Amino acid sequence: MANARSPAAAAVHYRIEAPDPHQHLFHVTLTVARPASQQELALPVWIPGSYLVREFSKNLQNLQAHQGKQAVALQQLDKHRWLATCQPGKPLVLRYAVYACDASVRTAWLDAARGFFNATSLCLRAEGHTEQPCTIDIVAPEKIADSAQWSCATALFPLKVDRRGFGRYRADDYDTLADCPVEMGTFWSARFTAGGAAHRFVVAGAAASFDGKRLLADTRKICEAAMRLWHGEGKPPFKNYLFMLNVVHDGYGGLEHHNSTALICARRDLPRTTTPAVGEGYTTLLGLISHEYFHAWNVKRLRPAEFARYDYAQENYTQLLWFFEGFTSYYDDLLLRRAGLIDHASYLKLLTKTIQQVLQTPGRTLQTVAQASFDAWVKFYRQDENTPNATVSYYTKGALVALCLDLVLRAEGHCTLDDVMRALWQRCAGGPMDEAALRAVLQELGGRPFDTEIDAWVHSTGELPLEALLAAHGITLKPEAAQPAQRLGLRVAEDTAVQIKTVLRGGLAERAGMAAGDEWIGIEVQGQGWRITKLDEIALYAGAETAVTALVARDRRLLRLPLTLAHPPAKSSKGRKSAAQPAMADTVSLSITDAARATRWLDGL
Repeated sequence: MANARSPAAAAVHYRIEAPDPHQHLFHVTLTVARPASQQELALPVWIPGSYLVREFSKNLQNLQAHQGKQAVALQQLDKHRWLATCQPGKPLVLRYAVYACDASVRTAWLDAARGFFNATSLCLRAEGHTEQPCTIDIVAPEKIADSAQWSCATALFPLKVDRRGFGRYRADDYDTLADCPVEMGTFWSARFTAGGAAHRFVVAGAAASFDGKRLLADTRKICEAAMRLWHGEGKPPFKNYLFMLNVVHDGYGGLEHHNSTALICARRDLPRTTTPAVGEGYTTLLGLISHEYFHAWNVKRLRPAEFARYDYAQENYTQLLWFFEGFTSYYDDLLLRRAGLIDHASYLKLLTKTIQQVLQTPGRTLQTVAQASFDAWVKFYRQDENTPNATVSYYTKGALVALCLDLVLRAEGHCTLDDVMRALWQRCAGGPMDEAALRAVLQELGGRPFDTEIDAWVHSTGELPLEALLAAHGITLKPEAAQPAQRLGLRVAEDTAVQIKTVLRGGLAERAGMAAGDEWIGIEVQGQGWRITKLDEIALYAGAETAVTALVARDRRLLRLPLTLAHPPAKSSKGRKSAAQPAMADTVSLSITDAARATRWLDGL
């Protein structure tokens, strides 16, 4: 009889090894205890939470199959599927390697300093067995100088692991395995308890100045604020949670999982023991932590009905990312305020940035936020120089939809968006939901239908009533002078020259004939030429002149483009010039004019 902890005891067993990290290769052994005579195997083409087909199979190599000492024939069916012709019921063993040199949170990484992987990048699915429990052995690397100092961290259930975390883990099914990334290396580690749940934070790559005590205390406050929102004094839907943070010279991002998250931040953004004050970078990191933690409820449990079961072989479409990513983006910074980690002014500064990102995106007049959700697979994750002109972000505009709903609900006095989120959790039993469920809860708690608002804010390209709604809660929104790039309708990189990245639709730069990829070298003013390396130098050289010539290099050709530095005055309906301003400027500021009303909203009272 097989030992209860042997590979044969599980329907599917994986063994992950790193015999030579310098090769950036994970070696995988997959044992299927009772294969079908025609056993199909497949590697996912995407990872849940990151809506792009990434073709993970491109990194898989040297796939071989055996039953005992007998080689098994493998037929590749397409880009990510193979068929093994074997004796049914006799254990099938597959061995292969996966190249791991992507430092993002989405795939896999391996070198002599650190290892990381998502199972979607390493672990073939044994079709017909994906809903059965599986086990995985994670083996400590040996051929590196400090391998004895390496540890392993994952949210998988441990069966038999050593004090460093290496050994055997269990997953209820393939979905669970795919939802538990693994971190390996010489990382910093600490623990805390929030809401009765054990939390662990591991940090790889931090400098000696890293203030782990500060990060841990602040993260705990975020977790407690999130739990209060969802459950009051109740318990969270998990017993343990793991934060995995990879610290690099320059980077940012995160990916949510069922009871863990993988994060990346820049080294300069960590809190430091040598500097009590913290900067905007650390606040941004806390917002990322808040965002991914909030996802433990909103998208990992409460999730689109289309995601009730993932199809790892192709795109999984939904029109609801504006809710799951957008509403999470609304709450991530708001929870920092409620946790006491930022003040009102700091929160309004973050909200101002979100508002301006939407207002400075011409694509918001072409694409609804529901369409943006559906198109994520081909637009949001494949951005180019025209993206701002053709699309809108379901993160930022979705956050503003949440803001508008919250402010309307609070103004009408029946409930808040917090109440709606809790009621949705109860109505859907922390599981799949659709837009109809949101509309029903809004009507039930809000005392009237909210179809008009949802149709206007989510399913049309009209502007959101931000100014009026904020004013009703003691916040004034007013237009501000735009920065040079925004006045010109450009997004640029400035160093030794001005590199044009995007030309915004309807802007002055587009009228002049500028294009993405151009190098803006200088300007001519009244026959005199000036070299520029930053856009704000234009005002210095042009003075009061509004008609200049832009000197641009395109494909090594020098172009002279006539450029007007001011928009013509707007015209009235009868064709006469008018000084009237547009309904909403694209550069704004927020200020508190009624502290009592603002506090009730900002502090969640």
